Amino acid sequence: MLNLPATISHRSLFALGAFCGTCCLFMNIQAAEPKLNRPVSFELDIQPILTKAGCNAGACHGKQRGQNGFQLSLLAYDSDFDFEAITRAARGRRVSYSVPQSSLLLEKAIGLKPHGGGKRFAEDSEEYATLLTWIEQGSPRVAPEEPELLGISLARNDFSIRTGESAQLTVTARFSDGTTRDVTGAANYLSNDAPVVKVTEGGELQAGKLPGETAVMVRYMNRIEVASVIIPRADDIPAERYQSLPRNNFIDDLVYQKLEKTGVFPSGDAGDATFLRRAYTDIIGRIPTAEEARAFLDTGHLRKREHLIDDLLERPEYVDHWANQWADLLRPNPYRVGIKAVLNYDNWIRQKFRDNVSYDQFARELITAQGSTWRNGAVTLYRDRRSPDEMATLVSQLFLGIRLECAKCHHHPFEKWSQRDFYQFASFFGNVRHKGTGLSPPISGGEETVYVAAGGQVRHPKTDEVLTPIPLFGKLGGELDKEDPRQDLVSWMLQKNNGYFAKVQVNRIWASMMERGLVEPVDDLRSTNPPTNPELLDALAQEFVDSGFDQKQLIKTIALSRVYSLSSLPNESNTMDRVNYARHYRHRMRAESLMDAVTEITETPSDMRGVPKQSRSNQIWTHRVSSMFLDTFGRPDANQDPPCERTSESSVAQVLHMMNSRQIDFRVRSDSSRAARLAKSELSAEQIAEELYLCIFSRYPDESEMQHAKSLFEAGGKPLEADRLRPQIEDLMWAMMNAPECIIQN
Repeated sequence: MLNLPATISHRSLFALGAFCGTCCLFMNIQAAEPKLNRPVSFELDIQPILTKAGCNAGACHGKQRGQNGFQLSLLAYDSDFDFEAITRAARGRRVSYSVPQSSLLLEKAIGLKPHGGGKRFAEDSEEYATLLTWIEQGSPRVAPEEPELLGISLARNDFSIRTGESAQLTVTARFSDGTTRDVTGAANYLSNDAPVVKVTEGGELQAGKLPGETAVMVRYMNRIEVASVIIPRADDIPAERYQSLPRNNFIDDLVYQKLEKTGVFPSGDAGDATFLRRAYTDIIGRIPTAEEARAFLDTGHLRKREHLIDDLLERPEYVDHWANQWADLLRPNPYRVGIKAVLNYDNWIRQKFRDNVSYDQFARELITAQGSTWRNGAVTLYRDRRSPDEMATLVSQLFLGIRLECAKCHHHPFEKWSQRDFYQFASFFGNVRHKGTGLSPPISGGEETVYVAAGGQVRHPKTDEVLTPIPLFGKLGGELDKEDPRQDLVSWMLQKNNGYFAKVQVNRIWASMMERGLVEPVDDLRSTNPPTNPELLDALAQEFVDSGFDQKQLIKTIALSRVYSLSSLPNESNTMDRVNYARHYRHRMRAESLMDAVTEITETPSDMRGVPKQSRSNQIWTHRVSSMFLDTFGRPDANQDPPCERTSESSVAQVLHMMNSRQIDFRVRSDSSRAARLAKSELSAEQIAEELYLCIFSRYPDESEMQHAKSLFEAGGKPLEADRLRPQIEDLMWAMMNAPECIIQN
């Protein structure tokens, strides 16, 4: 009788049997019984193991061309492809049916063979036993009577745990035969903010040392659930304090409810001067004049803030400010598309805001545009995006907040959208045709007509199947309009059960006024990127729909909330708040707003080529209009494809530009500047100081600031002569323009 060590491996046993030349030796020595006594499913058992081990991740075999000759579909989105790659590709060398333990798939995973990914699991693990059993069963593609995975659920998806504590996620898979399975160990986890909450491979939530909140994504075989985790502050604030907070509308109620959950208390009111400047820059894109600031601050009307918002919404500057924001999302490079086409496009966008066209009508006219690029500016959208797949990615991102780009090639890694979903959605644009001069960069000057023709087809890139236009979810309201399916697409977007359409625009406007969207990025409304306040986003979207998609009404609702008027100065509890609007978040003014502020303060016009003199910077029709100031302060790159993103961070270059720009210095010291006018006037030192503070900071100077200004503007209690007074005014003006209070929106 041969005595064998208890720990001898399957691989060693086979080697020993071969060495002895005794077949019966190997036949009589049995390996440990596999842990699974049922048929193993490739989709339900094997692919989850490979996903959990990271084998099909983007950094490993899931990358576009695989790794070292072995490619898997990204995160197991294509089961047929993966089955072929494992069992048939490379002449089937990755599995061995005669000696399953010698399968390359197993030996590399447990570290017996060199493997760039290292050891993925142990030989005595359940993962190894499952893979071994599958190979022993002949690695079938489908197991007998195999059920279909319907979805997954969490035993609990809302957690509130203290710093340093932990909690366990439990994941259950549901199958078509009515059975369920605990897949907690097989699921993958990802925390959106690991320093706040870390999640282990086994699904344990581990709170960090600081209060905060985040979302944790749970993925099992392309089924996704999200758990929300809050780490409240240790100091409990009495509920009575929250109940006593002033409220103006439903926004305040929902924000305060969330703050109470996190143990954070809001800051106080910002005051009239800060509110004034904030409202002007957020609603019409410029700072108030000295006269406007004085008039608002001096009035004692109880509803003056409401009257101010109503007035601003009717100003012509409102049109240019908000149209310019949409131009960032739509306006292409004129060197690619054509100068005349882009100019018409820009005029079309601005005219819709002049007419106060509802958002749903704006979207319908744009998405269903037809005609000449020289007569209908909206058609330029299709001159720039010329194929159904390009239109699908743009329209889904802009008007639904769904980023489909990933699904163009594979199943979306963080969402439910498949490649088939993508091309079915793209089929709505399959009938769009172009006639006339095409693109000929760098100068595309010709006219082009966009029209709809019957018979357009979009095919699946892998199966070559002709796909019918089908929305991403839900159903169309009726029979498909085969002549122009885009009409059906817009009607589907506007259905009451399609919350994406209203939510993405609400989130965009909220972010413009509050500095941070309820969802960030603002056009990425996926389940794994949940809003910081879902109830608030839902309520704002419903308000938007009920108003007939009236953007002005939505802006007014936000601007008149108590939350909008909060101070940016933190208190002890909200210093760390980044997402719940316990205070107003400071941010640098938009590039155009700051450039126009320089114009207003100095009373000298900006010199921009390609636009009429006296034009404001948010009236330019293309970012090709040269401006070092706008480039420095983060306007979009003219070569960037829309939707364009701006650089919102402050930089050293911006500070140096404000301090050292020859153009700014020239405008401050110009003979036609405000400083020159004030020096020649009969105004007293106090009046000059007041005007400077009102036009630059939108407030009156305090006592110490007034005394300092008088020390500059007077000598022996009398005003300086004009030739001596002017340099003093210029120097103070320059210093105030470089102060954070001028550049940063409080």
